[in-house]
Amino acid sequence: MNKSRTKKSFSYRDLLYKALIFIGTVAIIVYFLPRDGKFNYQFDVDKPWKYGQLMATFEFPIYKDDAVVKREQDSILATFQPYYQLDKNIEKTVLSKLKADYQSHLRDIVPSSDYMRYLEKRLSEIYKAGIVSTEELNKLQKDSTTSIMVIDDKLANQRFTEQLFSVKDAYSYLLTADTAHYSPYILRQCSLNEYLYPNLTYDEQRTETAKKETLDNYAWANGIVVSGQKIIDRGEIVTQETYNILESLRKESIQRSESIGQKRLILTGQILFVSVFMLCFMLYLDLFRKDYYERKGSLSLLFTIIMFYCVVTALMVANNIYNVYIIPYAMLPIIIRVFLDSRTAFLTHVVTILICSVCLRFPHEFILLQLSAGLVAIFSLRELSQRSQLFRTAVLVILTYAAVYFSFELITENDLSKLNGSMYTYFTVNGVLLLFAYPLLFLLEKTFGFTSNVTLVELSNINSPLLRRLSETVPGTFQHSMQVANLAAEAANRIGAKSQLVRTGALYHDIGKMENPVFFTENQSGGVNPHKNLSYEQSAQVIISHVTDGLKLAEKNNLPKVIKDFISTHHGRGKTKYFYISWKNEHPDEEPNEELFTYPGPNPFTRETAILMMADAVEAASRSLPEYTEESINNLVEKIIDSQVEEGYFKECPITFKDIAIVKSVFKEKLKTIYHTRISYPELKK
Repeated sequence: MNKSRTKKSFSYRDLLYKALIFIGTVAIIVYFLPRDGKFNYQFDVDKPWKYGQLMATFEFPIYKDDAVVKREQDSILATFQPYYQLDKNIEKTVLSKLKADYQSHLRDIVPSSDYMRYLEKRLSEIYKAGIVSTEELNKLQKDSTTSIMVIDDKLANQRFTEQLFSVKDAYSYLLTADTAHYSPYILRQCSLNEYLYPNLTYDEQRTETAKKETLDNYAWANGIVVSGQKIIDRGEIVTQETYNILESLRKESIQRSESIGQKRLILTGQILFVSVFMLCFMLYLDLFRKDYYERKGSLSLLFTIIMFYCVVTALMVANNIYNVYIIPYAMLPIIIRVFLDSRTAFLTHVVTILICSVCLRFPHEFILLQLSAGLVAIFSLRELSQRSQLFRTAVLVILTYAAVYFSFELITENDLSKLNGSMYTYFTVNGVLLLFAYPLLFLLEKTFGFTSNVTLVELSNINSPLLRRLSETVPGTFQHSMQVANLAAEAANRIGAKSQLVRTGALYHDIGKMENPVFFTENQSGGVNPHKNLSYEQSAQVIISHVTDGLKLAEKNNLPKVIKDFISTHHGRGKTKYFYISWKNEHPDEEPNEELFTYPGPNPFTRETAILMMADAVEAASRSLPEYTEESINNLVEKIIDSQVEEGYFKECPITFKDIAIVKSVFKEKLKTIYHTRISYPELKK
């Protein structure tokens, strides 16, 4: 790496950006992590304990089973008497109204004053017994409440429910209490419903207070576990008694975690936990993937995708949705593998899974399943270029989930009939969601400035507008680009570089020649050479301009930056040697203006751009060989590449001498195949 790049990596602005993205990621993840201290064990009656020995770290009561508690409390509440408030004013008001109505119009309806005395007597009886609303009476009967407590002048007296009246019952009682002496027909004409109102109202506050006092005296526990007592050990069967103890421990753990002090401890632990993993991840990038660490797009993608999966997992757990296996965690390493590399993809996956596991009930099972699926996803998808590859990966991930979980169940279960079939449904849904990685890659490319293999394959289609124009405008350059693409892709494959990237870059590296096609020998015909009318400096500038013209065309056609890099570096800071040497030969005593004969560069800074520079020079020079023999091809390849090494074109890229030796051998093999000697066919004698 050059000095300017090194200085840039230590700038305060970059340091601030990395600090902010670290703090922001940790803060967002921790904010969404649940802090309710959930009891992180999964157990059931008559099943073996899957975890290590469990000891009580504090003293806690053994709570009764929920069904037992409900049954006993229902039994207690069956004899509970709700409270009602008596309103004596209603009776006085009703009797006063009755007397007034008698004086005004009832004496014309009833045959004698005996009816008046009868109504007063019966109404007094009814109001002393108590009238409640029809809804309240129905509720009391439904709850099988045999008696209630009536508050009369701050004193509570018991009354049996069967003695109470509803308005409807009181009306019937008035009509039928003494049919022998008082005619129901006449009584109906007195509008008796105007004298019947509920005088007992439900006292909710007093009732709830009394109910709470009653239940407060209820014994919720039937034993106690002391601190240090062994509860259960690995492999032991969970009996009903042990199940109650474990449930009690779970309830007590949740209650203890509700305190402010406990929540602060949990928050501190979560901050440290997430920070440690994210810091280790940043150290890995700084030590082993410096280019990702320095590039904001790479760093942003990695931290965003970790944060996204952690937040989604935390939200599902916080909303009591524990089926996190439907989340396609394997999509994470697939995305990182497509844009970056396998090692970074796996480590990112590991960090994400470990952080997500902290909020789950059964983290070890989750980690085993996700790591296995992530590894399979990475190795089954080396280079994504077709949709069918992603479908195959989804199938393999589903099978991996199923196989690992089935083996895990065989270890922990003792009965095949108790296997959890619903989990395999979640795995299938997970695999289906994994297919959405294909459209998601496009969005991530545009957001973070990456270029996937899918895009490179699309760009390398020779029917694309720009390449079709290249083949029509400068067919000689197009054939040269095709040959360079084949040479460079094969060499990249041999040394483990990105072959699809090199192939696509090679197809576009000379697109700038379309602006002045006749000035390049591969496009000249009829012996016309326009350079005869130009000076060496002018000719050099025309040749050099195909780099700058190519960058302009790339910008106009929205080609990715990685393709532009091939256009700008395929000559590096080299010189147009033909015109440079010709000028020096004609001016032996003068020094030329070096910049007029020098390409703008920069020199190659990746293995892929270095391979293209070598392939471009070798393929172009091979066309000028007088004869194609094994010796001439070997000498040509050695001479050209050695001169490039000596001139320092590869000082700033991570290519090794071993890589260069392999590239040389590939070029020799390919050129011998291209320029092999053909036999001459005999002519038919007449």
